[in-house]
Amino acid sequence: MKIRRLSAAVAVTATSALLFSACTSPAGGDNPADGESTDTTVAADGPCKADLGDIETADGEVKVSIEDEFLGYNTNTPETYSVYNSAVTERIFGSFWYFGDTGEVCADEEYGTYEATSEDPLVVEYTLNDEAVWSDGTPVTYADYLLDWATQAITKDGKVTKDGSEAPLFNHISGLTLGDYVPAGPKADSPDAKSFTYDYERVYADWKILVGGAFPAHVVAEQAGVTTEELVTAIQELDLPVLKKAAEFWDKGWLSQPGEIPDPKIAPVNSQYNFKADGWEAGQYLTLEANPEYWGTPAATKELTFRFIGADAQIQALANGDLDVINPSGPTVDTVTQLQSLGDAVKVDTNQNLTWEHLDFNFKSGIFADSLEAREAFALCVPRQKIVDDLIKPIDPEAVVMNAREVFPFQENYEAVVSESYGGQYDEVDLDAAKEKFAAAGLKEGEKVRIGYSAPNPRRASEIEAIKSSCDQVGFDIVDSASPDFFDKDLPNGDYEVALFAWAGSGQIASGQNIYATDAPQNYGGYSDETVDAAWETLASSVDEAVHAEQTVIIEKQLWDTLFGIPLFSHPGVIASSSSLSNVRNTAAQSGVVWNAEQWARAS
Repeated sequence: MKIRRLSAAVAVTATSALLFSACTSPAGGDNPADGESTDTTVAADGPCKADLGDIETADGEVKVSIEDEFLGYNTNTPETYSVYNSAVTERIFGSFWYFGDTGEVCADEEYGTYEATSEDPLVVEYTLNDEAVWSDGTPVTYADYLLDWATQAITKDGKVTKDGSEAPLFNHISGLTLGDYVPAGPKADSPDAKSFTYDYERVYADWKILVGGAFPAHVVAEQAGVTTEELVTAIQELDLPVLKKAAEFWDKGWLSQPGEIPDPKIAPVNSQYNFKADGWEAGQYLTLEANPEYWGTPAATKELTFRFIGADAQIQALANGDLDVINPSGPTVDTVTQLQSLGDAVKVDTNQNLTWEHLDFNFKSGIFADSLEAREAFALCVPRQKIVDDLIKPIDPEAVVMNAREVFPFQENYEAVVSESYGGQYDEVDLDAAKEKFAAAGLKEGEKVRIGYSAPNPRRASEIEAIKSSCDQVGFDIVDSASPDFFDKDLPNGDYEVALFAWAGSGQIASGQNIYATDAPQNYGGYSDETVDAAWETLASSVDEAVHAEQTVIIEKQLWDTLFGIPLFSHPGVIASSSSLSNVRNTAAQSGVVWNAEQWARAS
């Protein structure tokens, strides 16, 4: 499963081998006549969703692949939080924002608006659309957002968090994030208010994405045996008996059994789509249908079906017309070749994602832990350019070796950051220099280096083959240490010398602090550096873009100078869709191709 985390980077836990059977009939029915285009895609003005104008929902169905079963209406618990579950829930829940096609934060003004009315101290005012309602007719209000804050602020003993480290009352994937930054909670005139304000006690660089959608407070209140107004009061007064009942339902009441559509009485929606009655066949598909209560631009197509099909079978399904859109994980050279063989029946698009491959050293134990020279010897023999040329460029011809961690090669500030933070010393393999560093580190011929990663993964196996071919000449003995339990056991236990995996993000500013800061939750290798720690504190506690740019250079330079690890490349992404479908757009963000699925339509 591919996992993501709020306000943090995401470890990409698995990419499967793509073993495709031969393609047969073309996807999507008849091909257009020669020279005739049926593409009615609306051009977008920038990275956000296109303005479709005055449209009506058309009858029909669009089928898209996701690789895992739907898990539940509440996608913010550890049991349900994945990119595959969010692919569904982001179609049924409105939000103040979403990630655009290159990771920018886009405002959804049909849902509501927000603005910082003060930067020091940070004060943010949110205003919901007056017409915003749940599908049961209940207005979306401040009460929903006070509950959203409570799920990320109230501790198990019924207090507001002091520093975010206490045991939480609600089983929220983000822990006590909001309470840590805004301990007073959102303020409004009444439970049914359409506007509310966040007063930040501590500024956070990624404040724009801390508040987005919310779950229905009126449902949680009813399940806890109180009115919505009484639930609001219970949160404000920290009435623990009521809050425990609310938390019990919030944690477990929305979990789903495969094939059982959530009861609309407890699972209303507030976006373009709703669950279709009897629209879920376990292990096969889940169908959404247009929400007639939605107040804004309606869904372009009446039904959106998510088919649970693994990456290895998606091309065949697209060719057969069993799917209209695919976004296979871990694309290989064969992926693009086989899609192109379908000819005009499909549209294919490749890009670079906000997911990046890297080699990380183990600083807790082993030969690299206390030796910069040993790390330098390894970095000088890793054939980064060969890896990109052989494995990535055939998929994305624009791919380059990645020389940063917090900015990507396709972003405007990439060259500026790299030119100030990295001297190019590891661009090319230098075996002579590597041997000198190897000797200076006191290493001995045949020094074993276990490179761990999550198996199976043919592309990463090929990466290690290239590294072994080069680095064994220096004196290392590179060992492919793949394991299906890598993320569960090897990585957290430090059972490796070098870890090979990827982080997935989406336009976040300060998420890297969780990876590089001393004792941070995602700093698996145990790296610690005072300069990096201080820079992250400065960056994360500012909303000034100039400060972000300055501190990013400091962080990147220090990570190179101390060799935290070695960035390799931005992951290539591949999407394909039936030629009869319009408005399918690629994205670099972790939300995947479904990010604008409500805009997909059959060309007329």
